[in-house]
Amino acid sequence: MRILLVEDDPKQLKPLHIALSHAGHKVDGVSEGETAQWLLSQREYDLLILDWMLPDISGLHLCQQYRRAGKTAPVLMLTAKDTVLDKVTGLDAGADDYLVKPTDIMELLARVRALSRRSPLWLGETLQLEDLQLHLDSLTVERSGSTVSLSSREFQLLEYFLRHPRQVLTRDQIEQALWEWGTEPESNAITVLVRKLRQRLQPLRAADWIETVYGMGYRLNPTHV
Repeated sequence: MRILLVEDDPKQLKPLHIALSHAGHKVDGVSEGETAQWLLSQREYDLLILDWMLPDISGLHLCQQYRRAGKTAPVLMLTAKDTVLDKVTGLDAGADDYLVKPTDIMELLARVRALSRRSPLWLGETLQLEDLQLHLDSLTVERSGSTVSLSSREFQLLEYFLRHPRQVLTRDQIEQALWEWGTEPESNAITVLVRKLRQRLQPLRAADWIETVYGMGYRLNPTHV
């Protein structure tokens, strides 16, 4: 999933960002509400994790704006506010869940897994095309009884392909889907990543499922095999 994480405390932002990334998610981590507001106008997210107390625009206000815009992705609020009234206020603003600080990383990941099931993109713990299965919980890909482990970035690329099967995906689309805001891949990064993923799929006899569409991009297409 692509996640927007907004937390103004760098001592909390960094470990949460790392944990979510290691779990296979694409994370845009920012510390300011204004930056988050701009990102929400530019990108689509599968989940928002918002700190209630921010120095400029509060997470509560961001959540309210997001819902007024008709966006439906799940929202998890992080806050030190722990009274019943605070929780009701957050839920009434459009939040789906509420986690009191200090944040326990294992509990956060469990909440994220639970909320991901509400996302329109949620297809269960496994994505499947033909007889190829990508296991989202273990970052492994399986076919005909053989299993291969993937790196985080390889997993993200295959997940993106599987969510858009048989569609031509441009380099710009892949870059926006896989790389975090504020980072820019090397000029040949996507070419290298596609080559590595093909190598991973070679033992499963699925390397040539990733088809190069010259002048356009790439397509996951098992039907041409």
